[in-house]
Amino acid sequence: MLGHHVTAATARVGMVGGGQLARMTHAAAIDLGIELHVLATTPTDPAVLAGASHRIGEPDDLAALTAFAGEVDVVTLDHELVDESHLEVLAAAGHPVRPHAAALLHAKDKLHARTQLDALGLPVPAFTAVEDVDQVVAFAAEHRWPVVMKARRGGYDGRGVAVVDGPDQAADVLSRGGDWMVEALVDIHIEVAVLLARRPGGQHVAYPLIETVQRDGICVELIQPARVDDSVATAAIELGTRVADAVDGVGIIAVELFVGRDGALTINELALRPHNSGHATIEASTTSQFHNHLRAVLDWPLGDTSMRTPVAALVNLLGPDGPDRIADRLPAALGIADAQIHLYGKVSRPGRKLGHITVLGDNVEVARERAWAATNLLVGRDQTG
Repeated sequence: MLGHHVTAATARVGMVGGGQLARMTHAAAIDLGIELHVLATTPTDPAVLAGASHRIGEPDDLAALTAFAGEVDVVTLDHELVDESHLEVLAAAGHPVRPHAAALLHAKDKLHARTQLDALGLPVPAFTAVEDVDQVVAFAAEHRWPVVMKARRGGYDGRGVAVVDGPDQAADVLSRGGDWMVEALVDIHIEVAVLLARRPGGQHVAYPLIETVQRDGICVELIQPARVDDSVATAAIELGTRVADAVDGVGIIAVELFVGRDGALTINELALRPHNSGHATIEASTTSQFHNHLRAVLDWPLGDTSMRTPVAALVNLLGPDGPDRIADRLPAALGIADAQIHLYGKVSRPGRKLGHITVLGDNVEVARERAWAATNLLVGRDQTG
């Protein structure tokens, strides 16, 4: 529990980072009468542009974090780019930090997460840390080429991940510097995400399983509920819950899983913050992931996660088209029936997530077609997956 009683009228939640997750959390905070404060790096961060109260500072600056924590009742995260030792300092000073530093380490350090989950007997790919090409070759001799090399820290949206098919490619990856690990390549039939909200005492709610579609390591499309057998969906949510309990996460927890052709589940990665896979919950669920994240970190009762529609399809709007051109095309895209368009106010870069489009409906293929149609109108070309 928090150190004092926090009511909806007085609750102040601090979110480190001012990106689109903070922007959408800000909208949920308004609904609940909560003050959301963000530690933003620039005055043009998406949450700041949306009107969130803010302090400008770097997430790795302990002085900025300490001052920020003193202004709020609880600290939570928009991203993982925070030194876990700084969060330990905040907690030792009496500032509630949710998720706590030990939990966050599972999202920041892939090798740590793999090691801890493997020790619990949870299904992860075969893996090991590597420092040189010989170690990669030895691993591949046991598990066969190609293998997957991952940066232990800092990778996201396809960055810091490489599928390599021989020693020369492995050497190229290692030449980038940093700490690396190698994993066996999993034969993937489909990728899914388990999305949960969890309170400090362990009470939790899970959303219907979400299907994620990747292109070049970036999630381009989401479908909810996932197109898998009910038995697979049930097993996936049970596994995701075990992971959430194992890491003792608080707030939204996303557990990304591989589903094999035989239905076998393998843990990929996890996040301890609102997650791209949950954006459709804004329209599709009784309680969005952003509302439930706020409820969870404040240790308030969690909301119903059931869907208000048979299916939801979501397409991520990716750069490189500039935001001004997208704004010019917005009226045409709004003409697509049932398309709910969310723009984040971000400067475009290739592959950068600039927004998303959600369509609800009774038929998944119709919903997907409409979401892609709106996306293609916004970017001015056919990106259909």
